[in-house]
Amino acid sequence: MTLVKDIWRVGFVKAPLQDLLRAGTLAGQRVTWLPDMPHLCFAADPFGLWRNEKLYVFQEIYDYRERIGKIEVLTFDAGLNLLDRRMALEEPWHLSYPFLIEEGGETYMLPEAHKSGRLTLYRAAEFPHRWVPVQTIALDHVAIDATPLFHNGLWWLFHTPATTRAEKVSALHVAYAERLTGPWTSHRGNPVHFDPSSARPGGTPVVIDGVIVLPVQDCRHTYGGGMKALRISRLTPEHFEATASDVIPGPDNREGYTDGFHTLTAAGPLTFIDAKKFHLSAHTLALDVSHFLRKKLRRRSA
Repeated sequence: MTLVKDIWRVGFVKAPLQDLLRAGTLAGQRVTWLPDMPHLCFAADPFGLWRNEKLYVFQEIYDYRERIGKIEVLTFDAGLNLLDRRMALEEPWHLSYPFLIEEGGETYMLPEAHKSGRLTLYRAAEFPHRWVPVQTIALDHVAIDATPLFHNGLWWLFHTPATTRAEKVSALHVAYAERLTGPWTSHRGNPVHFDPSSARPGGTPVVIDGVIVLPVQDCRHTYGGGMKALRISRLTPEHFEATASDVIPGPDNREGYTDGFHTLTAAGPLTFIDAKKFHLSAHTLALDVSHFLRKKLRRRSA
């Protein structure tokens, strides 16, 4: 049981991601927060996409009473006024980190779903509310927070493995393919980078001055405790070289959400973030006890 609960909130700053990564800081930036969630619920892992002068923001939503993540989409007009909010994707297993890809005239989503035992690529059958699975991406392990990038004629997939607790936040793996749908080949140097402060992907990779810059999470003290930039100076099927930046300071107006910061994603002139606060109350303790007893009863009846 985890008595202290992470409560995340999503917002954006009015600056392109490349500019923020060049500066190495969000200090001085002010966050516009998206609508808050009900008590003991949170929103996290935002990914935005502009289309026909509308902004679509996909994010994980989570209710500690249900304990399963789902993906919802918020639609904004060009003036960033909220027009619509509804479910985009839900499965019997936990979903988060809804990474968006536009390729070959199609729109794809690659959500984190390691509890399903696989990594599944979805295609928008009716954007933005209906998604269908099109491909299971086969690797030598189940990937967490899989983050694709097309670079120098190949697709690259950055991720950590759903193996041990330590490797989930510390062991950066890479795979490559000629097509988004694969087949994918694991990098011969995996794990190419092992460091709890700069391995687990946390947003949109961008190329700055010929160098791939991958937002990564700093998980030394708590999951998603902060962000760094992993600058990948050499990436081929045979080689990988990278250095991590210092911790990226968060934006100014965190409004109490100062215990973590683990997503940086690009949406044109905007950059989306999330931030967390720790929550502990009698209600969270009661939820944990109730959840523990239900699991125990299920095991006895199985």
